[in-house]
Amino acid sequence: MHDQPRFEPLERTTLFADGRASRPRVPGTIARGERVYDAHLVEGKVDGALATTFPMPITAEVLARGRQRYDIFCSACHDRAGTGEGLVVKRGLKQPPSFHVERLRQAPPGYVYDVITRGFGAMYDLSDKLAPADRWAIVAYVRALQRSQNASLADVSAAVRERLLAEAKK
Repeated sequence: MHDQPRFEPLERTTLFADGRASRPRVPGTIARGERVYDAHLVEGKVDGALATTFPMPITAEVLARGRQRYDIFCSACHDRAGTGEGLVVKRGLKQPPSFHVERLRQAPPGYVYDVITRGFGAMYDLSDKLAPADRWAIVAYVRALQRSQNASLADVSAAVRERLLAEAKK
C-alpha cells in the first residue's frame, strides 16, 4: 500500500491522447470553491436593499416561462389577471391583494421576488418549488400583467397609436 499506482499532478502519460495525466475541466462544471454568489439573482437584493432591476434581460422567452410558472403556482389564488380573485378565494380562503393596486405597482421587482421567495401573510414561500430564474420570470410576468391593466395610449408607439385612433373613429 505504500506505493500506489497513480498519476502525480501534471505528470505525462501515454494513457490519454493529449499526453497529460491531469484532465481538463468538463465544460459547464464549477470547481468546488469557485462558485460566484449572485445576491441579486438569488436573494433579490442589491447591497442589502430590495432590487429595483432584474438580474437578467427580460425577453419573450422569459415572459412565456413566467406566464407558465404563474399559471401553475400563482393563479389559484391571484387568478390569471392578477386581481386576487382565484379559485381558492372563491372557496373561502383569504383574498390576496390585487397586483393592480398602486402600492404593488410601485413596489420594486425585488419586493415581489422576496414575497415569492419567503412568503407573506397567508402566502407560503415558494423557494423550494421554484428556481431563482423562474421566480424572476414570474416577477417579469406580473409586471406585464400590471402594465396590461394600467396602460394608457401614451404607452404605445406613434404608429400603433395612429392605427388605434383610426379604428376608434370607424
